[in-house]
Amino acid sequence: MNRRTRIGVLALAGIAALVAAAAASAHAIVSPPVALDKKLQVFTLSVPTEEEGATTTTIQLTVPSGFAIDSFEPTPGWTRVVAHGGTVVTWSGGRTPTEEDSMFRFNANTSGARTYVFDVKQTYSNGKVVDWTGPESSDTPAPTVDAVSSFASGGTPLLSIVGVVLGALALLVALAGLLRGGRTLA
Repeated sequence: MNRRTRIGVLALAGIAALVAAAAASAHAIVSPPVALDKKLQVFTLSVPTEEEGATTTTIQLTVPSGFAIDSFEPTPGWTRVVAHGGTVVTWSGGRTPTEEDSMFRFNANTSGARTYVFDVKQTYSNGKVVDWTGPESSDTPAPTVDAVSSFASGGTPLLSIVGVVLGALALLVALAGLLRGGRTLA
């Protein structure tokens, strides 16, 4: 395999890795993924509309025990109903088209340093329902928030960002080499 072919293979592998990472991140999330325990903070629920030719019309969030929502940011076009003592929140009436996310913000805090797992049910205009309740490795993973007592012991989110940045830089270097055609610089 000559140098140009090797660079092309590396470039394609880099592109495939970045596409796979982007596809893997297309799921319901609650952010920030890591939060300070027992501190009132702003959280965002983001749910993608992936069904072609349909809109997201209803989102139901089941809040885990120990995660307390204090208040909500208004979301134009959506009606919010809070039930079961604040543990089930349903937004309805919206129309989020394909390849856009339904986003809802709220102030909340946690009661202990641990992982909080949320159940999210998404209903489309065509009647299809997606339950975002699966394990992290599934096509429909449940959103999670890791509550920590301090950020000093963290590191996983930073390592993920560093990994993506390094992957993107490697891709750029490989593409530059491919476009240069293996010529040496004078």
